[in-house]
Amino acid sequence: MNRRDFLFAGAALPLLSAPASAAGRIQVVYVGGWDCPYCTVWKDEYKKGWVDSAWYKQVEWTEVDIPHLREAYQERYWPGELHAIREQLPKKSGTPRFIVVRDGKVVSNELGVNKWEETLSRIRTLLA
Repeated sequence: MNRRDFLFAGAALPLLSAPASAAGRIQVVYVGGWDCPYCTVWKDEYKKGWVDSAWYKQVEWTEVDIPHLREAYQERYWPGELHAIREQLPKKSGTPRFIVVRDGKVVSNELGVNKWEETLSRIRTLLA
């Protein structure tokens, strides 16, 4: 293999990656507070199953999980790329919140434990 072939092979490698990249970059942001009873319910009933799932492995998972739920939307907890996601939220209160982002744009913004299944369905659809 000559150098040009090697460089081409390296450039083509991202094109051969997993199907998730064909769906675009998918991020899921969980917003919760340690003192949020509903967040505790989600963690106790759903988090382990989510982390063990095939879908979890195909997305970029980020948690904004802080000691006091009243501070969950303060700018200091949303650094870097998360700042742009936070700015897309029409309402900056309430936990647990599940935000699904595709290629930097919020495509699903659900609030409450009862919205987890709907969020999971949206993730599955995006990854299909």
